[in-house]
Amino acid sequence: MTPVNRVLDDQDEPALLRDQFRQLLRYRALLATGVVIGLFGGGFLALSGEDTYTATGEVLVRSAISDPFAAGATADKGINIGSERQTAVSDTVGTLAAGTLLKKGDDVTARDLLAGLQVTNPPNTLTLRFSYTGATPEESRARAEALANAYLAHRKARTEESIKNMSGGYRAQLDPLEEKRDLLEKQSGVGAADDVSSARANIIVSISELSRKISELKALDTTPGYLNKKPVAPTAPTGPGLPLLLGLGGVVGLALGLLLSWVRLVFDPAVRSPRELVRSLGGPLLGTLPRERAATGALLAIGRSGSRLAEEYRAVAFRLAYDPSFAESRRLLVTAPRGDNAEAAAAAANLAAAFAEMGRDVLLVEADLRTPSLARALGSGAHGARPPRWAAEEGDGSWPTGGRSNVDVPGSGAFALIPGTTVDNVPRALTSPPVGRIVAEADRPGGVVIVLAPPVLSYADAVALVDRVEGVMIVCDPREVHRSDLERIREIIGASGGSVLGALLHPSRGRLLRPERRKKSARRRNGGGDGPAPTAEPDAPETTGDPTETLGLRSLTLPAARR
Repeated sequence: MTPVNRVLDDQDEPALLRDQFRQLLRYRALLATGVVIGLFGGGFLALSGEDTYTATGEVLVRSAISDPFAAGATADKGINIGSERQTAVSDTVGTLAAGTLLKKGDDVTARDLLAGLQVTNPPNTLTLRFSYTGATPEESRARAEALANAYLAHRKARTEESIKNMSGGYRAQLDPLEEKRDLLEKQSGVGAADDVSSARANIIVSISELSRKISELKALDTTPGYLNKKPVAPTAPTGPGLPLLLGLGGVVGLALGLLLSWVRLVFDPAVRSPRELVRSLGGPLLGTLPRERAATGALLAIGRSGSRLAEEYRAVAFRLAYDPSFAESRRLLVTAPRGDNAEAAAAAANLAAAFAEMGRDVLLVEADLRTPSLARALGSGAHGARPPRWAAEEGDGSWPTGGRSNVDVPGSGAFALIPGTTVDNVPRALTSPPVGRIVAEADRPGGVVIVLAPPVLSYADAVALVDRVEGVMIVCDPREVHRSDLERIREIIGASGGSVLGALLHPSRGRLLRPERRKKSARRRNGGGDGPAPTAEPDAPETTGDPTETLGLRSLTLPAARR
């Protein structure tokens, strides 16, 4: 049966949205700042704004009709409610209302009066809703009523003017006909011709028709509408209150905080998600170490009962054991991108203990020769052991043939440790033949060699070991490592002939520990440590921290142990 492998879709929109939302939540300070600003703005608007009052009146618009009680008669005939709404907010209505208010002692201009007016039309109705917002309840009521009455008066006057104009037009047609009728009556008699009588009869019919139209116009009901809802003085200020403004301010502030977090996220050089870390480094994510309060001075989590950290190290060790790239060589180089190397040292020691727990013959080599501290960190668990025969015969007592220790892991076994020591020329010591012989011990059945190297971007020591230890594991804090650093590590390791087996993430140790880490990094850059300061040989090249400084010392031929 063929196994089905699910390919991770980088364009999976729900997963991308979830990742981006989790990334935005990293900037809690910006989110809190946005919410505080929104709440402060909402409270300021609620407390500093002047109270306003709104009075509302409703007018039912109707057209002129001859018989409103006749069957089929409708009051909406010929009414365009949109045009009527524009008429209600016109300067003509404002001027009429201002004149009415002036008689009552309210001296306001038509422009200022219309500034506080809002006319709306409820859907599917012939109703115009007049809403006026003023400084006092009585002012709002009086002005809303004046504007509604002014609109009705203007509409009535416009209807009556239309009737007057139409009646005048009919009268203009009627006068010549009456004159002609009178003339024909004078000509009619006993011997009158038939055509004269016929013309007179036609004129009388036309006169009757025009007279009827004039009578109908004069009989029209010109009522423009009804004030169905008379404006009353409001009892409470208009607008949202303090709770609503605070709620709106909080929502707007949260949106502002999300925007600030998104801008910060766009310009943040740090790794924003595990998916981005995998893409930048070119290797899988081996595991994420949980935050755990360890015992004082205890570097090894393996051997402590009930430790979540130990279980994560065991899971990483099992994953590496079944990785084809690691299983072929059984060599692992553990390093950090830059800065403090304490987490990488803890990862190397715990992985060595985990492999020893699996029954492997593990050798842990501390290749950090600038600030060696692994043997001291392991404490009383490390005790002396006899070096191999070739080291006693070929070695001169310097690193790495100078000493070897066994580290006991409670309930898990033991692994061998070659502690680091300060040397005069670090690059030459790392590229010496004894290092190749030691790394070649991984070729023995069941053997595993783990090498701890200084940060790869701070010194070239890790690069000098890549041609002997092909598999590299990066131990980093995702909140501090940059994408450009991971891309550079991938390029350096690939150009050196190695491969990235994956990344191990550890939680941030907090801001309180950062000053101490900076002090340690400064001591490492200055070449300081717990032991005596090394003295450089007269012909020893000076190290500058550039990863390419060791490449010139590399031997192009493989050591004899690996041929």
